[in-house]
Amino acid sequence: MWTETLEVQGPYNFDLVLERLQLDPLHVVDTENRMIKVPLYIEKKPVVLTVQSIGRMDKPVFVIKGGMDAPKSQAMERLKKIFHWHKPLSEIAAHFEKTDLKDIFEKHYGTAIVLDFDYYDCLVRSIIHQQLNLSFAYKLTERFVKTFGFEFEGVWFYPTPEQTAALEVEQLREIQFSARKAEYIIGLSKEIVEGRLDLNELVKKSDQEIIDGLVKIRGIGKWTAESFLLFGVGRPNLFPKADIGIQKALQKLYGLPQKPTQEEMEIYSKDWSPFLSYASLYLWRSIEKRSEKDGKSARYEA
Repeated sequence: MWTETLEVQGPYNFDLVLERLQLDPLHVVDTENRMIKVPLYIEKKPVVLTVQSIGRMDKPVFVIKGGMDAPKSQAMERLKKIFHWHKPLSEIAAHFEKTDLKDIFEKHYGTAIVLDFDYYDCLVRSIIHQQLNLSFAYKLTERFVKTFGFEFEGVWFYPTPEQTAALEVEQLREIQFSARKAEYIIGLSKEIVEGRLDLNELVKKSDQEIIDGLVKIRGIGKWTAESFLLFGVGRPNLFPKADIGIQKALQKLYGLPQKPTQEEMEIYSKDWSPFLSYASLYLWRSIEKRSEKDGKSARYEA
């Protein structure tokens, strides 16, 4: 077992980060001890890391623990990107002080975009969540993982592409997948297993090249590709204008009688670049509780 203590530049509100992460029942979150267990694949082996906050928002300090099977340097590199420890949030916060999102950013001050822990998992979850209300989307994803994935050191891992590619549509139908969604998940997995899609290589390309590569796959449209760029790869300037959650947040923010058009969204968002991904996150946050109770998934609405 190894332990690493890491100080990062504030602001960083880990409590608000955990609050959002615990919406997903597959995440092992301990809010009292300000801690989360992170499942990763490193060198194709499953490892579990523990991340605990022991600092304050203005002086964030984290203690990371990993087993001997988790290479320390690779693990730390992955975690820094996943939790946005590699770049200070102060520049982003200062940018939005001069915009219409000022109040929202003050309310959720120091909330970082936390990436999904695995590229493949991100795409699978995005497809599962399409057109479902948030509560059932999480339940269906949890059912999929606990039926076909595996548990390791108290954390659930998604099934690998190889495991999912070997499934039959009927097996997913038995846990309440639609036939089409089952075909999408299995089809995506076969693209990876058969060598037509290499996510580790794809993420090295430009935003547009990644979108073009993903939308060729059945079941993945532009919105899902943009979501992958934002939550899977961590690109900083994504604003999915087709997302209903963002549309609802803008409608609420500006007191509009109906959801804005994409042209109107373009006008509203012109001052938010080059941090449109953070504008997206904070707009979702501004309606998150309402979305969870009443509507469809703010993050995964196509």
